[in-house]
Amino acid sequence: MSPITRFGISMDSKLLNRFDKLISEQGYSNRSEAFRDLVRDRLVKEEWESEELETVGTITIIYDHHKRELAETIIDHQHHRYDSIISTLHVHLDVHNCLEVLAVKGKAKDIKKIADELISTKGVKHGKLVMTSTGENL
Repeated sequence: MSPITRFGISMDSKLLNRFDKLISEQGYSNRSEAFRDLVRDRLVKEEWESEELETVGTITIIYDHHKRELAETIIDHQHHRYDSIISTLHVHLDVHNCLEVLAVKGKAKDIKKIADELISTKGVKHGKLVMTSTGENL
């Protein structure tokens, strides 16, 4: 771990009070850790905007497995992207609906393409890409 550097921030007291309330509700014990998380979040966003860095994330989709050939189509997508999809989780939510969570790793542009392909598949009810970092640059 690199050495800690202390620095000051000037902030409107009303804004600071709102920030303190928010971080308290989220369980932060101090402003420093909350601020570090805000900085890390922005750095992760930058990694994804570069599109060429190695990134990780999850793609979550909800679909009705009774829709004709939909499950097979989703599995085919996964088999064609086996190099980027490192793990999957399949959950039966009820008699009709399934939740599929895919852990993905690769260049941001490739991961976004995989997410777009899966989420836009006819019969998928909802989908979301959650982007994060390998942690190497944080």
